[in-house]
Amino acid sequence: MDMSSGYWQVEMEPADRPKTASTTGDGLYQFKVMPMAQSGAPPPADLLGIPPWCTCGNCRDMPTLLERKCCGQEPNHCVCLLPQFSLFCLDEGNLRIHRQYWEDLMAVRPRYAAYRHFIFWQHGAFGRGNRLVIPSCCVWAVRDRYQDPYGQYKGFVPGR
Repeated sequence: MDMSSGYWQVEMEPADRPKTASTTGDGLYQFKVMPMAQSGAPPPADLLGIPPWCTCGNCRDMPTLLERKCCGQEPNHCVCLLPQFSLFCLDEGNLRIHRQYWEDLMAVRPRYAAYRHFIFWQHGAFGRGNRLVIPSCCVWAVRDRYQDPYGQYKGFVPGR
């Protein structure tokens, strides 16, 4: 078998031979395309499910037009890949300390605390009712870290 050609070659069952016209000098083979990660070629964006409005390559589709926002960075500089994002928005210990500080005023789950930290980190203090859309790449990084057991997410709710 020739593994350098980028295909895995698997011998076919005799009953399957009439179903194909692929033959070689060594016999009849069924070819399976090698996964792109092993071939060295980058997978096309449409296979990865990257939306056309995303420039960073880490966004996923969102349910509303308002939420279809990208951080606007190049793939290697996406906001959700920055160490500060991990520290401020994904680090459970950091979020726990800040949740304890705010516990008298409001009980905030880790996912919502992460969203609040992101807004404060990127935009500074924000007043009651002032809401900002968080880039999809960052929303999904937070959702992946702090998953809802039922996969139910509220999404962006505009201010009143």
